[in-house]
Amino acid sequence: MENKVEKNKRVLLGMSGGVDSSSSAILLKEQGYEVVGCTLELYNPKCDNNFYKENVSIDAKKVCQNLAIEHHTYNFEKEFKEHVIDNFIESYKNQKTPNPCIECNKYLKFGAMLEKAKELNCTYIATGHYARVEYSEKYKRYVLKKSKNISKDQSYVLYSIPKELLEHIIFPLGEFTSKDEVRNVAKNHNLEVANKPDSEDICFIPDGNYKKFLEENSNLKPVEGNIVLADGTVLGKHKGLYNYTIGQRKGLGIAYKEPLFVIGFNKEKNEVIVGEKDKIYKKKMLVKDINLLLLDNIDELKEGMQVGVKTRYSSSEEKASIKKYDENTIEVEFENEVPRITPGQSAVFYIDDIVLGGGKIC
Repeated sequence: MENKVEKNKRVLLGMSGGVDSSSSAILLKEQGYEVVGCTLELYNPKCDNNFYKENVSIDAKKVCQNLAIEHHTYNFEKEFKEHVIDNFIESYKNQKTPNPCIECNKYLKFGAMLEKAKELNCTYIATGHYARVEYSEKYKRYVLKKSKNISKDQSYVLYSIPKELLEHIIFPLGEFTSKDEVRNVAKNHNLEVANKPDSEDICFIPDGNYKKFLEENSNLKPVEGNIVLADGTVLGKHKGLYNYTIGQRKGLGIAYKEPLFVIGFNKEKNEVIVGEKDKIYKKKMLVKDINLLLLDNIDELKEGMQVGVKTRYSSSEEKASIKKYDENTIEVEFENEVPRITPGQSAVFYIDDIVLGGGKIC
């Protein structure tokens, strides 16, 4: 990683008490940064569970004490509810499938934390994300790039960072090619968190039951309706629109001559629309709420551009052409038909390993 700083420059490091952010603290210190640890308290569940115990900054404070690093804890539960949880609930109310990590990065980790960095006189922000930020001579600007560890790459959930902020962001883990290498950094400094398991679930739904979360934290309740084919033929009953997502096959509870998948919704009629496998493939889609990192504005896409596109965090990259549709919308046309294009998810555009930008699928 290119050392961006002169001696004694301060960097605010987001710390969750896990091995990634703890190893990041070590690496930053070794590179001559003055590190300030910062833990954001984002969610306080109504019941006692492991998530809350692990996120009250206890582990992060221990790491900072061991490394002689200044540490601060800030409560952003109100902001987290407003920007992440409320958006999550509203998306499902409107038959969209959100990615809450993207909203959290945009508004909390690179929004609210930025304000704290200014208060603490920190020139830079760092996190344990697997991605890279480098200055590109070709583009004459700082660019967001994929991690060297492609299996852990998190550039997809970082596309919404304002491009003006990139020169102030450091991702210490971006050059590592395996998670074992990162754990070894912590082990070599005798940190207890070296073997702490990764968190794979949505942080505010640690048991993975998002349907239960929606029902307990909103006015969403299962209202039975029809499961229908595109021509209106009724095949069965559903258990509430929010219990289904585009491309879903399992759990439909209907019998048909061919396997069926969710292909859409009719909110007015309270219907889940299903179809055969070929119906989940699309060649085109529209993307709104655009954030462009390599371009100055959307007008630069009037003539179109060839890119790679990811439509979900875990999806493979697809070749496509993108062009301006209107002032805040991009039209994407894939080279090959792509399955399970899901409103509410993000489409992220790549040129080789550099993030061009992205937006929300309509």
